[in-house]
Amino acid sequence: MALVFDSVKFCTFTNEGDVCRQNDTPLRLEVNTDDRAPSLRFFNGSQAVFGFSLEYSIDYCRISKNGCILKVNEDSYLFQFSSQHDNDRFESIVRKVSTVKRKKSVFTDRTDAASAEQYFQFYGYLSQQQNMMQDYIRTSTYQKAMLQNHEDFRDKVVLDVGAGTGILSFFAIQAGARKVYAIEASSMATHAEVLIHSNKLSGRVQIVPGMVEEATIPEQVDVIISEPMGYMLLNERMLESYLHAKKWLRPGGRMYPSQGDLHIAPFCDEALYMEQFTKANFWYQQSFHGIDLSSLRNAALQECFRQPIVDTFDVRICLARSVKYTLDFEKTSEFDLHRIEIPLTYTVATSGTVHGLAFWFDVAFIGSMTTIYLSTAPTQPLTHWYQVRCLLQTPVFVKAGQVLSGKAVLTCNKRQSYDIDLELGVQGSGAVSTNRLDLKNPFFRYTGATPSAPPGCDTTSPSDNYWNQVAPDQQTVSINGSVDSNGIQNTAGTGGVVQSNLVPLVYYVGTKVNNTNQSQANPSQPSASLAAGHAGQSTHLPSHMYRGANTDPISHSAVMASGTSQLHGGQVGLSQRTLPVASSVGLAMTSTQFTQSNSIGGANQYTVTNHYLPSNGVAGQQMPSNVMMQGHHTGGF
Repeated sequence: MALVFDSVKFCTFTNEGDVCRQNDTPLRLEVNTDDRAPSLRFFNGSQAVFGFSLEYSIDYCRISKNGCILKVNEDSYLFQFSSQHDNDRFESIVRKVSTVKRKKSVFTDRTDAASAEQYFQFYGYLSQQQNMMQDYIRTSTYQKAMLQNHEDFRDKVVLDVGAGTGILSFFAIQAGARKVYAIEASSMATHAEVLIHSNKLSGRVQIVPGMVEEATIPEQVDVIISEPMGYMLLNERMLESYLHAKKWLRPGGRMYPSQGDLHIAPFCDEALYMEQFTKANFWYQQSFHGIDLSSLRNAALQECFRQPIVDTFDVRICLARSVKYTLDFEKTSEFDLHRIEIPLTYTVATSGTVHGLAFWFDVAFIGSMTTIYLSTAPTQPLTHWYQVRCLLQTPVFVKAGQVLSGKAVLTCNKRQSYDIDLELGVQGSGAVSTNRLDLKNPFFRYTGATPSAPPGCDTTSPSDNYWNQVAPDQQTVSINGSVDSNGIQNTAGTGGVVQSNLVPLVYYVGTKVNNTNQSQANPSQPSASLAAGHAGQSTHLPSHMYRGANTDPISHSAVMASGTSQLHGGQVGLSQRTLPVASSVGLAMTSTQFTQSNSIGGANQYTVTNHYLPSNGVAGQQMPSNVMMQGHHTGGF
């Protein structure tokens, strides 16, 4: 039942006391108390203009006979009612809600309260939403999947689970949907309401504040859309909420995405293994300010190896074709995701040392008109999901033709994540290597640099290959007044050499372009590297990518100089973004500065710049990971 209050004025304040919204025109306030999480919505005539869910941890203060202040999460709301009677009624509702104990739902049963609070707080920030929306591959693939399957949306009722800003709801409307119910549990629901109203879609898109496990909608739906994927597909456990929403799906209805494929492959990376192994050397010290720390060294080493590594890599480090574990979202139950055991069997293609298992995922949008894939494979353009690698405590040496076998067991926990148990060994050897990792606490290692090829991939001379592709007239240059036929120029006064055929690296300072030696001009700038792209992919970016500094390559709008960003579970500080610059031999790219420290509470604090390189095709008709693993890989396979 909705209680109605006429002629209500309100004003919204941020946590710092700044006014972020003010409406002097009297509006109609409707308070819905039927849901487990009651909600407030303001209407100007028949148009909904504002709303939010009424949480149970609210602060209420009456400031006059007709006025009160309500604090929900980080925002405060000042209400002015037309009469003291209405203010009394509103106070009664708020007091009742704040004293009623919340009835447990599927979500509250499976989730630690502190984890849930932090989770919804993260996704309540516009900067977190911006980080995901600016993932060009993610956002464009979702839009393309819906528009190219417009028959599945035309005149249909759609449910958007975890809507955020409502971006997927807008795509559904573009594809022809008649009505969209957008469920959002964080305070982002307030901003979504504003977007819907400003885009004149209040009659077609309805925000439903609250969690999908607790919210209600008035009818069955034809299509469910969502972006529920976390690191390794399963992190954050939002997939369970996505599957829970099927209680509203009509028989024969569709889900976008329709299935998820988790790929797992053994990899060899000596540098990564030693990097993690040596992190614990600090605890070897026997006289740290007079104190012997060595008794904690083993515990510190165990802690390092419990961290999954989030970054990207050259696919040639994989020693065998990946094992694929498929989840059919239209058939899988949310309870099937509580414990997942994946048997692993590999025929080794290249001899080497197995240091761990690499994970990535593809999701498929299987529509009535076409199928579109969104892939996070290491051969595809990078997304904000990156890839994840889990180390074994003891590496396993294998030879080509041998069979590796084992299993990966993912067990959910109440921190909205999974504990990962790995077991791997060579068949017939009797030796098995294991490790247990905490997916909730990954190490964010991505630096922005192009991944290096693994050692031993060159079957011909790289030096000869380079000089053979240089035009003869570029191989003769002046060296202090003399000529060197090798194309190397001595730098006068320094004794150093530079390759004269390379375009000087370019970086942006504000909006001015400086062609200079970067290390001398500004030591604080990130180092630059040449990115030639993946084999078989064009390295030429669209002309609109060549913009000035701090310009977003997607929207062409200014990028924030600082702030926070959410990478599916971590806190991130945005650093300056530098765009690609054309070069005669490739693309000059600046890599990113990257630091990490562990703060109180275990949150990872780091600085990173996100690159999302577009490709000629946003999404293919074939499964990218399958195509990639079927191909011929020199040196790595």
